[in-house]
Amino acid sequence: MATAAKKRTPRPKAKKPATAGPFNIVIVGQNGRLQYEALIFAASLRASDPGFQGRLFVAEPQPGPRWERDPRMADAGVRALLQEFGAEIVPFTSRAFGSSYPYGNKIEALAALPEGEPFVFFDTDTLITGPLGAVPFDFDRPAASMRREGSWPVIELYGPGYTETWSALYDRFGLDFDSSLDLSQPDEYWRRYLYFNAGWFFYRCPRVFGQRFLDYATAIRDDPPAALVCQPLDPWLDQVALPLVIHALGGGRPGPDLAGLDGDVSCHWRTLPLFYARESDRAVEVMEAVTAPNKIKKVLKAHEPAKRFIYQGKGARARGLFDRAALPTREQMIRNQLKKNNLWMR
Repeated sequence: MATAAKKRTPRPKAKKPATAGPFNIVIVGQNGRLQYEALIFAASLRASDPGFQGRLFVAEPQPGPRWERDPRMADAGVRALLQEFGAEIVPFTSRAFGSSYPYGNKIEALAALPEGEPFVFFDTDTLITGPLGAVPFDFDRPAASMRREGSWPVIELYGPGYTETWSALYDRFGLDFDSSLDLSQPDEYWRRYLYFNAGWFFYRCPRVFGQRFLDYATAIRDDPPAALVCQPLDPWLDQVALPLVIHALGGGRPGPDLAGLDGDVSCHWRTLPLFYARESDRAVEVMEAVTAPNKIKKVLKAHEPAKRFIYQGKGARARGLFDRAALPTREQMIRNQLKKNNLWMR
C-alpha cells in the first residue's frame, strides 16, 4: 500500500519592499549657514548613494512680511553647485512662521513638494554616509528620529508632570494618548512618551503631513492647553507637534529596519565642533572627502566654521579632546568642553 505523500507547507510570500519605488528628499536652503550645509548634504548624497533614483529638493523660503531680511540663498556658488549635484531649488512662502520661528521652515516647506509622492525630510545639517535609497521606509507608517534627549517638557516642582502635559495635547487634537506610550518605560520618565528629534521624518504625502503639522503647530503656539502654560515652545514647538502628527497619521517609533538613519546611512551633525567631537570615523572620512574638491572648497571657505574646522585643522583638535567610546552623557557637557578650549562655533 502506497504511503500518502506529505503535504508541503507553502512558503509565505516575501513582503514587498517598502522602497519599491523612488522617493523624494527635501532639505531647507536659506541664506547664512544653511546654504553651505545644503551643499555638504547634496555632495554627500551623490558620493554615498550615486545610484539614488529619487529627487532632491532644496526648499527655499521667499521674502515676505514674515521675514526681516531676504532669506534666500545669496551665494551664487552654492546655487550653481547644488544644481550641478542634481538638486532642485523650489520656493515656498512663509505664512505662519518666518523670522520669529525659523524652525517652522521644515513645516511650511512641505507644501512645495509634489503631492502624493513619498518624501523624507532631513535637517540640512545632515551628512549622508551610506546608500539611502536602500533603507526600507514604510511610507504608510510615518516615523522620525529617536536621537534626542529629554529636552521637553520642562518639569517644574509642583507643576504638571509628563503624563498631564502630553495627555493634554493628545486630548486637544482628539488623539488616543494611551496607545502612544512605551509601557516598557516607567511612569513619569520621559522615554515613556512619544518624543522625537525633528532631524528626519517621512510619510507618503508631503501635503497631507505638512498641513497636519502646520495645523497642530500653530494651534499649540496660539492657544496652548492649560497644562502648557509654563512650558517653553521656542525652539521646541516643532518637536512638540511632530509626535502628535505622526501618531495621528498611524505612525510611531521607528523600528530596527531604520537603524541606518542616525547610524551607517545618515549623520545629523548639528554643528561642526560637535561633529568632530562625537561622530564616527566613517562620518569624518565622508565629510572630508566630499568637501575636498577645489570647486567645493572654494565656496565653503566663505563659511567660517567650515573654513576653520574642515580646512584649518580645528576639527582635528576638537576630535582629540574626546574618546568616542566614552562620551559625556549630555550634549551640553561636550559643548562646555569645546567652549573651554575655544573650539565652539555655530
